[in-house]
Amino acid sequence: MLNQPVAFSILNDELESRRIDVSAVIEMLKKQHIETPSWGYANSGTRFKAFAWPGAATTTRQKLDDAAMVHKMVGIAPTVAIHIPWDQPEDGDYEAMCQYAEAQGVRIGAVNPNIFQDDEYRLGSFGNPDAAIQQRALDHVWECCEIMPKVKSDVLSLWFADGTNYAGQDSLVGRKRRFEKNLKAVYEHLPTGSRMLIEYKFFEPAFYSTDIPDWGTSYAWSLKLGPQAQVLVDLGHHAQGVNIEQIVAFLMDEGKLGGFHFNNRKYADDDLIVGSVNPYELFLIYNELTGAALGSAEPAHSSAPNIAFMIDQCHNVEGKIAPMIYSVLNCQEAYAKSLIVPRQQLAEVQAEGNILEAHRLLTQAYRTDVEALLQQVRQEMGIPLEPIVAYEASGYEEKIRSERGLAATSGGFQ
Repeated sequence: MLNQPVAFSILNDELESRRIDVSAVIEMLKKQHIETPSWGYANSGTRFKAFAWPGAATTTRQKLDDAAMVHKMVGIAPTVAIHIPWDQPEDGDYEAMCQYAEAQGVRIGAVNPNIFQDDEYRLGSFGNPDAAIQQRALDHVWECCEIMPKVKSDVLSLWFADGTNYAGQDSLVGRKRRFEKNLKAVYEHLPTGSRMLIEYKFFEPAFYSTDIPDWGTSYAWSLKLGPQAQVLVDLGHHAQGVNIEQIVAFLMDEGKLGGFHFNNRKYADDDLIVGSVNPYELFLIYNELTGAALGSAEPAHSSAPNIAFMIDQCHNVEGKIAPMIYSVLNCQEAYAKSLIVPRQQLAEVQAEGNILEAHRLLTQAYRTDVEALLQQVRQEMGIPLEPIVAYEASGYEEKIRSERGLAATSGGFQ
């Protein structure tokens, strides 16, 4: 097995022969930013059962500690998304929570309201036929808007479980109009300089109709609302065979791609480690993002520079922290491979209509082993060359198991 300097030297020569600026690639990889979710460090999982994991976080501070450990191992996960009220401080002091995160070496990222777990939301939140319950949901989202400046967040992430179970249960047009009214009320309450990201899911948990069933709905509403509203793409929220990278390219070119919830799904659920089922799809998504960022797409309206890259996974049977590290590394690998696509050559053969050569150039980048490149990046950043190995050797897992024990539930899941 080649040592790291030799392996990197060989890869460097190969990439330079493809006219890739390796030093520029390294600098871009150093700037990569993946946000991890607070709820991913707690006992959470499928809607059927959350299996308890020894050492899983039960408080927000413990979640921040775990997120800080992930960032220490990978160097590119400096922010943590929070979920309200799951992460509501016992003393209500959000500024102190923000200061605690920063003291651990991380920052608070997106704020996620919870308007889907309470019994009152049985018939929905913003789409509920009861005006009082709509107002309750709106009050909570407004509360999250007020929390955002306290934790230095500029992203409000919105997901709704709203829908109907039976035909005739409610007016579909009525539910659409209720959503538009309430989303407008949220938009008008956003802190200056912040964004609201509207997530969609093509089915579930509603059995007959889902109020935000696709990216087109989120896109249409974000257009009506204004420039501070954008679409949030969750990789698991699509039907089988849907071309997610095409959706990404369209939204990005329209300036309406606000962010991602990275995960993976084989069938319906979406809590698998990102890149674990279809790593080629993850690469193709990053290829569109990188192509736009580097100017191969028309840049006039592109939202590529301002996309929030967030993981949304609830590891149920495979642990908490190590899977999160693995998730970040999969995103890092996909990004690295997208950065070594020879953009100029690809554009030239695409313009010529040379289908096979265009495909070959793209798949050549995907099939390239970039581990030596990533280790070079980590070495220059002063983080472990092999993050998973380093975490397992750190003793942190044993420490939190001993200190925290086994909690039946945590993180808001039951």
